Amino acid sequence: MVTAIQEQAASYMHLLVYGEFVQSPQVAYAKLLSDHLPEALNCVYFTNSGSEATEGAMKLAKRHTGRTEIIAFKNSYHGSTQGSLSIMGDEYWRNAYRPLLPDVQHLDYNSFDALEQITTRTACVIAETVQAEAGVRPPQHDWMQALRKKCTETGTLLILDEIQCGLGRNGSLWAFEQFGVVPDVLLLGKALGAGMPLGAFIASKEIMWSLTNNPVLGHITTFGGHPVSCAAGMAGMKALLEENLIATVHAKGQLFVQQLQHPSIKAVRCPGLMLAVEFEDFAFNKKVIDYCIAHGVMTDWFLFAPECLRIVPPLIISEDEIGNACNIILEAATALASA
Repeated sequence: MVTAIQEQAASYMHLLVYGEFVQSPQVAYAKLLSDHLPEALNCVYFTNSGSEATEGAMKLAKRHTGRTEIIAFKNSYHGSTQGSLSIMGDEYWRNAYRPLLPDVQHLDYNSFDALEQITTRTACVIAETVQAEAGVRPPQHDWMQALRKKCTETGTLLILDEIQCGLGRNGSLWAFEQFGVVPDVLLLGKALGAGMPLGAFIASKEIMWSLTNNPVLGHITTFGGHPVSCAAGMAGMKALLEENLIATVHAKGQLFVQQLQHPSIKAVRCPGLMLAVEFEDFAFNKKVIDYCIAHGVMTDWFLFAPECLRIVPPLIISEDEIGNACNIILEAATALASA
């Protein structure tokens, strides 16, 4: 990635507003992504971040459907800009910035009854394929398929947010592959830029073309899809694929589960290498986190599940490193439990 960044920076960096010129780093990375996505997801719009990808997708859904209602889910996180904050699934975080976007509903994730609220006036349903900030909550397989079916029946765009769980994090290149569904719009960010700022919303050309007319510039960004970020991201994705890093994700996740056994640990949720270690409450968890950081293990809590410790290591983590991290977490739990 460093070499790709250096070579692209030496060639050229920013030119003009994204879209004024066809730029090879954007085209090459978009081609690599679409080659590894279902046929319907063949048009990539690069942004600077995941939050901006969310904003673009919300505009796209309104423009394509001619509808205004947006449905999201409780305990969901899609970014912190005004639009993405409007669909964040927690009133504590939304309330300080009201008024926000109107015509937004928040339903219960994984609830079949909630799907009845999706109607022919709904522009889009936006959901995390795996709810991250809720404390790593994957949906039921049947529920995700029912969600896809309901959106199809009502002409509603299904937007799946894989900003946190995409690019191998859950043990497949895209988390939605594990549920046998294909979204109308896919959101990517974080790992997409391999350490550089980059996001994207991806749809079919037919849907994406809704942003090309009435108005002519339906969505625009100056630095989105920056050539250096695209060069870095493409190098990162190539390494992910060529080194087959995803093949060991599930096994490494299970190593954490096997070793993180302690009376203070109530649960360990582990779809791949996205883990939540649940303790009794935030006070205990915060002390574990502080101990871990002091002993070289970088971790954190979740916005909507502060009693849970976050484990989201690089996919290249070794078995020895997993063992060392687990030992430090267990040391912390033991010391605190006996204090």
